[in-house]
Order: sequence, then C-alpha cells, then structure tokens
Amino acid sequence: MVDTLLVISFEELCQVERLNQELIVEVIDYGIAEPVSGDDKNDWMFDTSSVRWVKKAITLYSQLELDWVAVAMIVELLKQKEKLTEENEYLHRRLTRF
Repeated sequence: MVDTLLVISFEELCQVERLNQELIVEVIDYGIAEPVSGDDKNDWMFDTSSVRWVKKAITLYSQLELDWVAVAMIVELLKQKEKLTEENEYLHRRLTRF
C-alpha cells in the first residue's frame, strides 16, 4: 500500500486559500499547525491536515476576535476531540464483531 502525502507550499497556501501571510506565521509561531518540511517560510510545505488547522485557527481568530493563546488552546482541544472520536469509532467497530 502506498501512502500519498499531499503538500502545499506556504505561497500556494496564501494564494489558494486567500490567507494573510502574517496570520499564517502567527499560527505557526503558536504551534497551532506545523509545516511538514522547510526551515524558512519560503520553504515551508504543509499537508492537508495542517492546512485545515491553519484555516480553522484563522477563522477563530478573525471571526470570534480571540487572542492567539485562546485559539491555540481551542485548536488543541478540537484535535484531542477528533482523536478520541476516531478511537471511539474504532473500538465501537471492534465491539460490533462480537
């Protein structure tokens, strides 16, 4: 089985999603999302999961007027919830076999 990792560059992310560069840098600085590769923003590459979290974080920041610390905390809780939901679904599927 081959795992395909779809990636998008920092510049493409800004253009395609129409996101402000400074906001994306803030998201990265607060550890809300991380590039999968690259040391400099000109070399950053993002996977689809990171793109999703960048967009959610910027939406929370701009629409709810939250500060970045609150956004980081909310995104972390959303990630934990997502992981627990996936785990719960997996365990539920296993239980239905019996």
